[in-house]
Amino acid sequence: MALTLAQRTQLRKRAALQAAEAAPERSMAGATAYEQQLMQLNQDRLRLKQVQSEQGKAELKRLLIPAYAPYIEGVLSAGNGAQDDVLTTIMVWSIDAGDFVSALTIGRYVLQHNLKMPDRFARTTGCLLAEEVANAALKQQKAGEPFDRFVLTLAADITAEHDMPDQARAKLHLALGKAYLAELDEEGPNAEGLEEARANLARAIDLHSNCGGKKDLERVDRLLKKHAESKPTDSGTGEPPVDETASPDQGTGDQPDPGEQGTETGPGEPPAN
Repeated sequence: MALTLAQRTQLRKRAALQAAEAAPERSMAGATAYEQQLMQLNQDRLRLKQVQSEQGKAELKRLLIPAYAPYIEGVLSAGNGAQDDVLTTIMVWSIDAGDFVSALTIGRYVLQHNLKMPDRFARTTGCLLAEEVANAALKQQKAGEPFDRFVLTLAADITAEHDMPDQARAKLHLALGKAYLAELDEEGPNAEGLEEARANLARAIDLHSNCGGKKDLERVDRLLKKHAESKPTDSGTGEPPVDETASPDQGTGDQPDPGEQGTETGPGEPPAN
């Protein structure tokens, strides 16, 4: 049964209070809010076991996750880093459900406090976050669909200092490079975007030479060359400008109206500074 607004608010406050009281590197076990959520989690796992389809499991997780939101919000707002299996499980479920922003928001806390993943996970948390986000992005990009670059940037940011296999990090840089590339207008590419695309693709290839980014890097290099060639060149003659200031012996002649001074620069010439 869904919680009322008052019940959700009470759960969030209770979770925050109990998470604040739990010592770092200890467990949330024994805390009332945690035990209730853990019991609910075990029931939901039984429901998931009855579903064979991976897509069906992902859809069910999308329906189940909101019930844990008040508890998650409370722990993230006040927690000191006590071990929390509900938190780590919902982080993974959020990835499976495609809610990467929520997964990475929880993941930042998990990484910051070095929480342990359940035993069934062989990868470290940093590797899991980086690789799963990258895999999802590369799958969409291969299908010709854009992937939110903010999510990739966030994943790269929070996992930057965490050890993982080079191939896993290469996937993340490859997806980032492709994301920047997808945003570019080839007729008028943004120089900063081109440089970011190139840096990420080059990094991916450096980490894993067979990552699949070489053709994309060649395309970026062509766009960079095209962008450089399209820049306007200096059309000056190289001679110093003529000083047209009237000397004391010269007449003032006809002077332009003050409101018109500096408006005529000649065809194609920039105004003088």
